[in-house]
Amino acid sequence: MIIRISQVLTYIMFCVIQRAPAWRYFQLNANYFNEALGIYSKLDTDKLIPKRWRLTQVLDNGQITPTDYPVFVKPEWGQNSFGVQRANDTQELNALRAARDPNAANYMIQNAAKGTREFEIFVIPATVKRETDYQRLPAIMSITETLNHSDDPYPVNGIYNRHTSYHDLTSALSDEQISQLWSHLTQIGEFRLSRVGIRADSIEQLIDGDFEIIEINLLYPMPLMMLSNNNTWLDKFSFTMRAMWSLAAITKAIPASQPRKSIFFKKLTLAHQLKLSNKMSPPNERA
Repeated sequence: MIIRISQVLTYIMFCVIQRAPAWRYFQLNANYFNEALGIYSKLDTDKLIPKRWRLTQVLDNGQITPTDYPVFVKPEWGQNSFGVQRANDTQELNALRAARDPNAANYMIQNAAKGTREFEIFVIPATVKRETDYQRLPAIMSITETLNHSDDPYPVNGIYNRHTSYHDLTSALSDEQISQLWSHLTQIGEFRLSRVGIRADSIEQLIDGDFEIIEINLLYPMPLMMLSNNNTWLDKFSFTMRAMWSLAAITKAIPASQPRKSIFFKKLTLAHQLKLSNKMSPPNERA
């Protein structure tokens, strides 16, 4: 919570300095907001992912029987892995369905990714595009590996899982490698802020584009490097300064002609509903 508050205050300060309208933060990715559902739909963003990186993911209507297990059952909208559960077979899947609040939001079934390592890529693109390949870099990019210290090969990692930790890899990668990774991400969508969850078998495969995307977070996705165990507080402070300055800059760059959408209060309402519907079954560590 302290990390989030410090980032918000820093962002507001830089918005004031740059004369950027801080209240337009929630319009950063408004082009991808589903007004009919009132959410950033995971099914919508799934359609943006090229097929070679896309996992099979469908809306759970209660009748679907997956051909392969395990599968992950997750809210169509959610954050920090809240509400995500794993089913290892049809019996477990049906038990999760039976325990679900009938008034809960839509849930999806997603196939498990084959990669053995999990990475999170946080990106704020530059407001001015540069031409040469090696200079074609975003303003901010951090690459963090999500580690799990249990013997579970298919965990639901996140802040609710005590076996989860984070290790920042950004400084270990060259500009050329970051540029190559950025060239992959630009094939998904023109997001002004994003955190992309990826599974691959190695860092080399991640850079080469041999991976599967497990999730795209477009609404205040806190960079996981801020939770990494190999960065000092000075490193994290420096990153916060650079990231929030770039975020203020890209907020200022939102064109006045972009239609405004009512996002903030819908987000609060849905977050509250999601927590209520999952209060009896928070994310379990094995799931």
